[in-house]
Amino acid sequence: MARWLYSLLLTLLLPGVLAFLWYRGLWDSRYREGWLERLGHGPLAENSGTLWVHAASVGEVIAAAPMIRLLRQKMPERPILVTTMTPTGAERVRAAFGDTVAHAYIPLDLPWLVSRFLRRLKPAALVIMETEVWPNLVQACTRRGISVILANARLSDKSATGYARIAPLTLPAFRSLDWIAAQSDADAQRFRAMGVRSEQLSVTGSIKYDLSIPEAVHNEAMALRRSFSGRQPVWIAASTHEGEDEAVLDAHRPLMARHPEALLVLVPRHPERFDVVARLIEEKGLNMARRAAGDELEEAQVYLADTMGELLMLFGCADAAFIGGSLIERGGHNPLEAAAWSLPVLTGPHVFNFASVFEILEDAAAVHFVENADALAGALATLLADGSTREDQGQRARAVVDANQGAVARLVEGIRLRLARY
Repeated sequence: MARWLYSLLLTLLLPGVLAFLWYRGLWDSRYREGWLERLGHGPLAENSGTLWVHAASVGEVIAAAPMIRLLRQKMPERPILVTTMTPTGAERVRAAFGDTVAHAYIPLDLPWLVSRFLRRLKPAALVIMETEVWPNLVQACTRRGISVILANARLSDKSATGYARIAPLTLPAFRSLDWIAAQSDADAQRFRAMGVRSEQLSVTGSIKYDLSIPEAVHNEAMALRRSFSGRQPVWIAASTHEGEDEAVLDAHRPLMARHPEALLVLVPRHPERFDVVARLIEEKGLNMARRAAGDELEEAQVYLADTMGELLMLFGCADAAFIGGSLIERGGHNPLEAAAWSLPVLTGPHVFNFASVFEILEDAAAVHFVENADALAGALATLLADGSTREDQGQRARAVVDANQGAVARLVEGIRLRLARY
């Protein structure tokens, strides 16, 4: 009954969803892509046995990339399709894999659209990254005998509370999953508390620890840092959201008073905010260079990184990293790319999206929690004035990454076992 009501509501909302995509397409033509796919006209399978990986947007695609590479290495004969919800996610898939994997937009979660998609694709299994569990999609796969795996699964207290409010809809979907590969013991406990059976669950760790810095990315970062012409210190504010950029810029002012050559690399999370943030920098009276325009850095106090897909490289240009989405109740973003560069990490208090990661970093004395612009400025001043302390905390952060690797191999082995019958 709950799923029927959900489907009815989604059907009633369908014209509004399509109107929203059309409206977004007026400013961003990428939202006009894949309309037929969103309506269930997915790719026709050349043969059965496709492995379908769903990664909602950029963050999930980045997380899934090492898993997909290892799956291709272990099972080169098996075609892989990656679906996303957003155009930025689609671009990331194409940039990472070219034409070695297929891409499509996931169909809207209505029974007839999902069924049409599955009839065309004929997948052997569906691997969903992290949290994107759609009731009708899971039910349709289960009915057809298609294994559904929730990979790198995380469940915050906030999400668990939200799912509990609609348990008649969500619990059947979660209990229909063949395997939930949880990031941590805490995530697994929350899944159990929600009603998921223990035999469905394994703790494989977070695949976000399984990252490495390619030599080409390392070389590009070093070249960019050299182009800063000796500017010291350099710090990065990564994946910032509306309501955070002001605090970041306010924290940069006292740093410049101590270090006139200080440079802030500011990386807004969403490309539609690039121009908004540029205007904000100008309103704050700060000199700015924009990366996309190739501006000279000679007088710049803020380097606006208004490009996509370069965050890992940009961390390599910095002496310390603030991770956005955390001064507001967004839940924070992944700090491990910064840690992989041996950078000390700063964050706001709202990190529920990556609670277990930040707990490990905190236990290792590799992260600073700040409440506001003043606290951020103070923490930066302390870190950037003392090279040995900064280096020690960066090494502690890197050690956390090294000590927790191996999740990708465990996850891929679990997927292979569940694909053995196909």
